[in-house]
Amino acid sequence: MLKEFRNFILKGNMLDLAVGVIIAGAFGKVVTAFTDILLAAIGKIGGQPDFSSYKPEGFPIGVFLNSVISLLMVGFALFIVVKAYNTAKARFEKSPEAAPAAPPEPTAEEKLLTEIRDLLKQK
Repeated sequence: MLKEFRNFILKGNMLDLAVGVIIAGAFGKVVTAFTDILLAAIGKIGGQPDFSSYKPEGFPIGVFLNSVISLLMVGFALFIVVKAYNTAKARFEKSPEAAPAAPPEPTAEEKLLTEIRDLLKQK
């Protein structure tokens, strides 16, 4: 049983998953801080960053407004991160270090077939 557990833990996918979860938790804190900054900026402009007390005609829609604004800001933050990742990935793929290798030399059969084709074209 201990051997099976050790094999399970030492698999590469398990380690990748653990790293991904840890990074996701840290990234979640960054996105939350970004959302707080934007809500504070909205508060400076509009005078009220927290809409939870907003209740027109007694309907408590302020909490819903806070959630929608937070969703939009988190989506915007994720869009910026994905856009930056795609840009960096495209630059890396176009770099000279990542250039594709030259095509392989034609085989003897391909060379022979090319010669036959050229001879037939001459006739």
